[in-house]
Amino acid sequence: MRGAKSAKWVAIAGVVALTATACGGGDSDSGKSGKVDPKGIVSYANGEPQNALQPSNTMEAYGSVVIDSLFTGLVHYDKQGNITYENAESVTPDKDSKVWTVKLKPGWKFHNGEAVTAKSYVDAWNWAANPANGQQNSAWYRDIVGYDKVHPEKGDAKAKAMEGLKVVDDNTFTITLNNGIPYYAYKLVYAPFYPLPSEALKDPKKYGEAPVGNGPYKFSKWDHKKLISVRAWDGYKGDKPKNGGVDFKAYTKDTAAYADLKSDNVDSMPIVPNSETANFKQDFGDRAIEQDFSAINTINPAFYTKQWKDIDVKVLQGLSMAIDRETIAKTVFYGTRESATGWVAKGVKGYQKDACGEYCKFDAKKAKSLIKEGGGVPGNKISIQYNADQPHKDWVVAVCNSITKSTGVKCVGDAVTDFAADTEIRDQKKVKSIYRSGWVLDYPFNGNFLADLYGTGVDGNKGGFSDKKFDELTKKADAAKTIEESAKLYGEAEKSLQNSFPGIPLWYNKTLSAYSNNVKGMEFDQAGDPVLTEVEVFEK
Repeated sequence: MRGAKSAKWVAIAGVVALTATACGGGDSDSGKSGKVDPKGIVSYANGEPQNALQPSNTMEAYGSVVIDSLFTGLVHYDKQGNITYENAESVTPDKDSKVWTVKLKPGWKFHNGEAVTAKSYVDAWNWAANPANGQQNSAWYRDIVGYDKVHPEKGDAKAKAMEGLKVVDDNTFTITLNNGIPYYAYKLVYAPFYPLPSEALKDPKKYGEAPVGNGPYKFSKWDHKKLISVRAWDGYKGDKPKNGGVDFKAYTKDTAAYADLKSDNVDSMPIVPNSETANFKQDFGDRAIEQDFSAINTINPAFYTKQWKDIDVKVLQGLSMAIDRETIAKTVFYGTRESATGWVAKGVKGYQKDACGEYCKFDAKKAKSLIKEGGGVPGNKISIQYNADQPHKDWVVAVCNSITKSTGVKCVGDAVTDFAADTEIRDQKKVKSIYRSGWVLDYPFNGNFLADLYGTGVDGNKGGFSDKKFDELTKKADAAKTIEESAKLYGEAEKSLQNSFPGIPLWYNKTLSAYSNNVKGMEFDQAGDPVLTEVEVFEK
């Protein structure tokens, strides 16, 4: 999503690898030389999570990076996009990809000493699916038989457990789906499919403030709006961290984080400020990082508002064509962004170029004509909501200027204080006009950017978009016999969005970051997340 965001993920099938070029990271470090302190603490510039730290209630970057340090799921994926087994020993489908058998690696424990069993997964998923528990990622279980009874469209749960989840023994459970989905193992990468200890279900509120996971790091403390600390856990059964822990420092301004990074007061950050894009390579030299990752930026109408509820698609097509993506990429991002040509990020299975067709190409004359043919923008004015704690203002202003100059439609930025406030407004369906959206892969498959974002009623669909034809096409894609066939059918669904425009594609992302003189081995993964377990800290 992260929009959200979360990604970790093999031996089922290959997925297109993401080509990455880094100016820094890995072992080619030019910081301190000398001895490494295996108990040294890494500091990472972050922000305040939107919600309590619960895997099934986290759909934004600040919370996700912490959750992923505390938990290890069933599967992950490697740099080639192949499924790797983590807490699972195997995840095996039947011939129709409808019944999946999960076998766990024995001996795994939670940080409190409780055994991680099949029940830890099944109970967690059933609890999170129940609407009474208010978990925003609950729709991720929608493929499982019985979800509709535990989480009906309206009203309270009619059942406590999904029929499709069955515990076979301590280390085995089965997942029965409503329909076969050939790529279902990839979905299991996402945080809602993590296990929970029994204490999490007894007192969820208390647990969310001090979560107990099964991952490489153990929760230490949360000083709200200042710091979240996690420490390496000796009992971890996977690959142990090369450091003693991580301090996630909360910043409200990316410029402040950048200043601290230059001064070695923080060890890395998600992305450098726009104001430093032209300078960061000079500032950090070999410690600068420029790397592709699978994410896309869009601006999405709030279709539940009066302005967009019954809008003619020609108006949205026209607004899209009014944006001079190439010029903005050069002037605002100094060439570090690539113009998007569709709704799916690069580097995932099923990515196709030009899915948006002519509507993602700048043409001021045609833009103005389309908007007029569609009846115009109601009020002849739009606003674009964005979070002010990250470098969005400059490009929002540039997009607005391009739209106004091309079409005469007034456009202004609508800044909110931080990402938590931004996502809360979206969740409450209080966006005034249009909102900035950025989605990072949860798993490397095109369906994750389509059905999980624009399907009717799904958790990631914050704008209230709904299109029956698109829903039918994604349902057909999910029913395919192979991953390849499914990706192809999802490609057809993506192209159909030209006729409905759930969001306006802008750019594909790159990680632009750096690391301090205090550490080495800093890298980012395909989801743009820091690989914190591999970072080594120099002795002071």
